[in-house]
Formats: sequence, C-alpha cells, structure tokens
Amino acid sequence: MRSYRLIAPAKINLYLEIIGMRTDSYHELVMILQSIDLADLIEIRPSVTDAIKVYCEHPEVPCTPDNLAYKAASLMQRQFPKIAANYGGVNIFIEKHIPVAAGLAGGSANAAAVLVGINMIWELGLTQPELREIAATLGSDVPFCIGGGTAIATGRGEKLDPIPDLTTLAVVLAKYRSLSVSTPWAYGAYREEFGVSYPTDAQSFLKRSQSVHSGPLVQAIVSRDGPQIGKLLHNDLEKVVCPEYPQVSHLRQTMASLGGLGTMMSGSGPTVFTLCASLEEAQSLKTQLINEIANPELDVWTAKLSSSGIHLAQ
Repeated sequence: MRSYRLIAPAKINLYLEIIGMRTDSYHELVMILQSIDLADLIEIRPSVTDAIKVYCEHPEVPCTPDNLAYKAASLMQRQFPKIAANYGGVNIFIEKHIPVAAGLAGGSANAAAVLVGINMIWELGLTQPELREIAATLGSDVPFCIGGGTAIATGRGEKLDPIPDLTTLAVVLAKYRSLSVSTPWAYGAYREEFGVSYPTDAQSFLKRSQSVHSGPLVQAIVSRDGPQIGKLLHNDLEKVVCPEYPQVSHLRQTMASLGGLGTMMSGSGPTVFTLCASLEEAQSLKTQLINEIANPELDVWTAKLSSSGIHLAQ
C-alpha cells in the first residue's frame, strides 16, 4: 500500500454574517471562504495494525484521539468497517505551518487531508461531494478545506457554492503567539449581545436570510476588483472579539493604518489579515508591521490566495 504526502492549505474568511440560531443550536451563517497557500504538510502511511497514530512535533498539537485528524481517520474506519478491517489503521504525520487556534482552519485542513488520504490508500473512489458529506460530521470548515478555492458557505458553513477563484491577490497575516480565542465563546458572546435581533419564526428567518449583504462582495470577486473586495470585507464576530481582546483590536487598527486593500479579523480570530494587491506588497507590509509592533510574541506571515484545497505534495 502506498503512502501519501498532502498539502493542507489554511483558509481565511472574506465575509462572515450571522443570520440567527438554527433549530440544531448552531448559528445560521453566510460566509465567503478563501484558501491561502500557507499550509500544513500531512503524510498518511498505512499501518500494520488497526491502530490510528498521530505524530506532530508542535507542542500545542495533541497526538491523541482529541486531534481532529485522528477523529477523521476514526470516522472513516466506522464508515467503512469491512474495508478498514482489510487495510488496517493509519499513521498520520503532521508538519505544522498553519498557526494553532488562529481562526485559519488548521485543524480542519488536517482532518480534510486525512479523509482525502485514506480515500486514496483504501481505494474507495469517493467523489469530492461524497467526501464533503462525510467531512460535515467532523466540523463546519472541514468540507470547504477538501476542495478549497473561493466559495460561499451557508448553513453552519457546510453548504458550499464555488465562485470564481481569486489567485492574483495576497495577504499578510498576524497573530500573537500566546493569544487564542474560543470559537464557541465568540459565537456565544455574539448571541448574548445581539440575539435580540435574531429572527424568531420561520418566515422572519427566511426573510433575514434573503437580505444578507454578501452580494456586492461576490460581484467584486467575480469582477476581480481588488480595491472593492478590500472595502467590502466583513466579519460580525469582530463586534465581540475586538472589545474583549484589546490586542486584537490594536493589531487590526495598526495593520489597517499601514495600507493594503482592506484589513479584517479572520473567523473568530485572533488572526488579523490585510488583503494586498500582490505578494510583494504583502511582504512590504509585513516588514512595516514588525517595525511598528516590536513584540517578539507577534508572528507575521505572508501568503497568496489559492485555488487549491487538499492536494498531493510535489
């Protein structure tokens, strides 16, 4: 049996609007998700036993059943028990480049890579839509991470509609190493503060869903209008995260003051990114940011927007 080395790209949110609460206790969302070429390297190797083992040298990544990559492999064993009994377990090696607990879907990308890798090792022949259906049971970001690119995500984030890819733009991203924001806390805090505005019946829920404001941004993406895309970046969770985390708020303000097309927090944070017209501009802004905030705790990266989800390493 072959082993596979897979690239697992991170994602950013170009748009995140909260519609209200669903009957399953998740939030109904409208998001525009975008892959970037900041990525982890995942190697999937067949095992001579039935065990699943995860290996990663990053101190914040658990090599236990709590790891989403482990959960992905375990899910595949349960979904295809006869095939799993024939092929055995897997060893999963994670080379971490995506920052942990950063709102960049690093764990989700790792899980997506495991699903794709096992699909190939076990020769299941699952299509991308079939893999996304399995992925949705692991987490809202995992289905997107499989195919990547640029997509509108609705529901709790698992319903995807691709739109034309953005590959000419770039980003500079920054995060304080020791700072993390709990995604459940962020959504809970938003519900506590703004829940009174949530629709309360099916008719008002439908009306609210039909009045989302992502349309102009989608049109700007289709038109490849970088300045307009930058102006229309939107994230509802900034309303609760920035007041609670002054470092995130200050980082956002500082990055916005340095230029670029637009600045926003990604997902539930704490990563902040500035969209740039080119990788060269992103690298220039990275240098300016490091000079402006001389804090050894601040990690800064640059990346290009990518049309790729999980794919084989060269």
